[in-house]
Amino acid sequence: MEKRKLGFLQIWNMSFGFMGIQMGFALQNANASRILQIFGADVHQLSWFWIIAPLMGLIVQPIVGYYSDNTWGRFGRRKPFFLIGAILASLGLVLMPQADIFTAFLPAIWVGAGFLMVMDASFNIAMEPFRALVGDNLRTDQRTLGFSVQTALIGFGAVIGSWLPYTLTNWFGVSNATVAGEVPLNLILSFIIGAIILVLSILVTVFTTKEYSPEELAQFQDDQSTNSEDEDTSEKAGLKTIFEDFKNMPTTMRQLSWVQFFSWFGLFGMWVFAVPAIAQHIYGLPVNDSSSVNYQDAGDWVGILFGVYNLISALYAFALPFIAKKIGRKRTHALSLIIGGIGLLSVYIMPDQNWLILSMIGVGIAWASILAMPYAILAGSISPKKMGVYMGIFNFFIVIPQIINALIGGPMVKYVYGDQAIMALVISGISFLIAAALVFKVKDVDDVIQS
Repeated sequence: MEKRKLGFLQIWNMSFGFMGIQMGFALQNANASRILQIFGADVHQLSWFWIIAPLMGLIVQPIVGYYSDNTWGRFGRRKPFFLIGAILASLGLVLMPQADIFTAFLPAIWVGAGFLMVMDASFNIAMEPFRALVGDNLRTDQRTLGFSVQTALIGFGAVIGSWLPYTLTNWFGVSNATVAGEVPLNLILSFIIGAIILVLSILVTVFTTKEYSPEELAQFQDDQSTNSEDEDTSEKAGLKTIFEDFKNMPTTMRQLSWVQFFSWFGLFGMWVFAVPAIAQHIYGLPVNDSSSVNYQDAGDWVGILFGVYNLISALYAFALPFIAKKIGRKRTHALSLIIGGIGLLSVYIMPDQNWLILSMIGVGIAWASILAMPYAILAGSISPKKMGVYMGIFNFFIVIPQIINALIGGPMVKYVYGDQAIMALVISGISFLIAAALVFKVKDVDDVIQS
């Protein structure tokens, strides 16, 4: 039995909820450091607060993957997790920039960090089943397209989220001024709008997408096993199977783990230190001057830059299937990472903030490939019955490098780089180039190159 071939609109609707997730995620990525600085964090402490994000991924995604593999009910297999994650994430989005209203109980910095944890845990509850759903529903010959469409929607959502604070201020006159300890109104409204769109977009996927039944997936298992290196498909009970599956992961996943490590080490450094690095290196501001209007302008411009790289990723995602058919998925991913690495390195030499748009074009090309190619390569090496748990385990290789960067990134900025946050972005660029070199060691089980 073969999976049905889905139309483009069906594939689009299947991943539409990811647009809302990424809008919220982009608001967090572009603005969490700025908000934490407003609440009192020094620049070298930022990565320690950001460690919450990868820790939540490390804990939550494998568990959610396991239970979404083994949960069947009237609402489906993956869809209940989308909805629960979206509702919880929306609460975190609304409350994080308003953490100062809880200062009667705890300092705003700790309340804000707590809501950051809620957001990250909830994003992870929703994200992993979306990855698994593409593997569940699409045939091998449609997977690259499926993950590329998902990447495009991620890009569109991130553009909206990244540009929203700047747009509210410059198009609608919403103030971005701040006083000590208070988040600007444009950020508060942006997070509320993001929460609403997150829930609505998830509902589109929930109501338009059909999941395969357990009986249908069992029949697909026989066909998939010829391409899968994962031979252990027996039914086992308990979360301890996650550790067994980790031990028995396919060779392709082990090889991809190193590519993911350096890719996400670089991304994390960019997300955490982009605002202070650009405020200091390009705008000439003190690295901890978060209460000034100029610093807020720099932060809003970083949102624009993040929107640029996400817009480029959304557009480039549509080209990925065609490029991969011509030169192969591995070469496509390696080339994209090289371009992204050069983009990050170029930030150091750009003369002003407008030239940084060119740097972000390179980052966007790499980001699109990071979101699509590793998953397209991975999906062909694992069993449909374990698609969710292995997508969750694969997340280890996204969160572990972020945890390491979170632990060492801040101290390196302070003690190694002499408070020159721009050097964190330089290291991120070098990490991308290392990841590109490691791509060529990966075995792609079902890659097909068309000459």
